[in-house]
Amino acid sequence: MSTTPFGINADTLSLRPLRKVVFALGSNLGDRLDQLDQAVAQLRATPDLRIVAVSPVYETAAVGGPADSPAFLNAVVVTETTQSAEAMLARIGAIEEAAGRTREVHWGPRTLDVDIIVYGDRIIDEPELTVPHPRAHQRAFVLAPWADVEPDAVIPGHGPIAELLAGLETGGIRRLEECIAA
Repeated sequence: MSTTPFGINADTLSLRPLRKVVFALGSNLGDRLDQLDQAVAQLRATPDLRIVAVSPVYETAAVGGPADSPAFLNAVVVTETTQSAEAMLARIGAIEEAAGRTREVHWGPRTLDVDIIVYGDRIIDEPELTVPHPRAHQRAFVLAPWADVEPDAVIPGHGPIAELLAGLETGGIRRLEECIAA
């Protein structure tokens, strides 16, 4: 057995790669801006995760779900982490739960929605996790805020977000002056 100068077993020591993870945040119930602020604070408190950028906030009409759903506030958070995609999924589930998220109506109103949009350049297709997010390339409320902080980003398997956004209707979204803590 070889050891490092710090007495750690070097044979079992492995370094996990640093990956870019992009999260989309949305809220259309309660104090929407505060919900987004709290989500960013919870992401910031996540071990082995560093926030690189937080987008401006956009207000958007609800997509899918009940016709009378209130408008959403949306933002994107670009991070770097050594955590696994599964660990990130568990973390965002805990963040949503802390915000009082319930799942009674598919695509229904919610206090907080946090989605993993990309996890590095990986493509994951598991029952509990699909990355890239299966509809992100079709959602202006994800692409517009993301383009504000990372205009050259690419969604693996779909292409540059600027090109994807250019092909979408953006009339139902508007950038707000309010911001969330970066």
